[in-house]
Amino acid sequence: MKKLTNKIYTRAKNSIQTKLMLSFLLTTVLILFMNIFMYVNTNRMLESLDKVYAENINLNEVADMLDNIDQSLTVYLSTRSSASMEDYYRYVQDYSNLTEDLYGGISSNKLLLMERDIKNMSEKYVALTNYAVDGKRGGNVEKYKVRYQEAGKVYSYLKAMISELNNERFRTNAEIYQSQSASIRALEMMNIVSIFIIGIMNVFMIILITNSITRPLIKLADAAGVVSEGNLNIEMVPIESEDEIGVVTKAFNQMVENIRQYIERLRINMELEREHKEKELLMESHLKDAQLKYLQAQINPHFLFNTLNAGAQLAMMEDAEKTYTYVQRVADFFRYNIKKDQDEVTLGEEIRLVDTYIYILNVRFAGDIHYEKEIDETLLNVKLPGMTLQPIVENSVNYGIRNIDWEGKISLRVYRQEDTVCISIKDNGVGIEKDKLDRILSGKFHADEGLTDSNGVGLDNVINRLKLYFGEDDIMDIISEGENKGTETIIYVQNTSG
Repeated sequence: MKKLTNKIYTRAKNSIQTKLMLSFLLTTVLILFMNIFMYVNTNRMLESLDKVYAENINLNEVADMLDNIDQSLTVYLSTRSSASMEDYYRYVQDYSNLTEDLYGGISSNKLLLMERDIKNMSEKYVALTNYAVDGKRGGNVEKYKVRYQEAGKVYSYLKAMISELNNERFRTNAEIYQSQSASIRALEMMNIVSIFIIGIMNVFMIILITNSITRPLIKLADAAGVVSEGNLNIEMVPIESEDEIGVVTKAFNQMVENIRQYIERLRINMELEREHKEKELLMESHLKDAQLKYLQAQINPHFLFNTLNAGAQLAMMEDAEKTYTYVQRVADFFRYNIKKDQDEVTLGEEIRLVDTYIYILNVRFAGDIHYEKEIDETLLNVKLPGMTLQPIVENSVNYGIRNIDWEGKISLRVYRQEDTVCISIKDNGVGIEKDKLDRILSGKFHADEGLTDSNGVGLDNVINRLKLYFGEDDIMDIISEGENKGTETIIYVQNTSG
């Protein structure tokens, strides 16, 4: 009972504190997630907006640098100054770096094709200006004038194409800008709606949690009121959760059940004492019945022992060793059956009696019974009623293997299954029908003792004595798989000695 009570009052698995913390933590995480989501997406859209007009700015820089190249080229061809030449080469390098980023592949996009044309034409323009500069430096007037004129034509085409592409880009980027702005506004609206929904969820969760706390408390209070009026015939309060309220509910239910059991124990205490006395008397009656039936025809036991011992001494004097051993075993067998302290014996004593009994039978029947044992030596001190195993073995011999056409086998096993000591007696004989098994276990079957040389102690006597001794009904099991498949009898003893 104490162990069960400690189990009931074990700390709740899902405490109310944990539920509240989880609910508020969930709300906080949702709000934090929405803010992070808004922050990330807003920044991404702002970065996209920043890139919208970057292409227009780049094209403006290309156009400005193209003007710088043209001006520095004109100044150099006019003055041939080293400063203008340095400016020219610097502007050419910067222009080449800018046009390097322009698209140069194959595409069906009109704007990308225009970028490719500007890039290719820029390379041609730079090459023409370089020829003009080389002609000027070499003093070849005709050469640099022709190249300069060609470069001027290309310059005009480039300016027109850059301007056209810049206008097209501006129109496209304006549309993208409007789309991005609309997305940002939609994102802001979604954030507001999400916060509103999370707020509603938070209120709903608070209502749900408080209801889960108050509802079982109200039921528990109602049940406690009924019990306080002395009425214990109430239904157990249902346990709806495993929090502190669930623990209290379990404790209340257990308290009511303990009170019921206590009252019931008080009511049947006198009846149990009376039944206990009846069992003692009945146990004594069964034991005496078993002892008397073994003495057959009321033979004087002392006269029988003296006679058997005299026969054993005579056999020893005549060097009849086997006869001496046989007579001595028979004397031991009968001596065990009329011991005054036979009410309770050890398992080891019972096994030795079975060994003696099998020995006597094998002398009588020329060793026809094959006997084997498998014993857990640590269980030999287990207590049980006297004359328990030998009648079962005798039953296996008389009704199982006596009249079979194959070698008869009896196996005795003693083993442990958790806290239970199992004693198995198995034969390979004719087996038992299921209907007869049921009648034996229920005590309704009685064998015809006149058909065999049985000692008269039947299975019903053994079963009744075991039930009385241990105070349990499920003390024995008899197993038979069918005709000619043998029979196994198993006794289950609760080993309280550890």
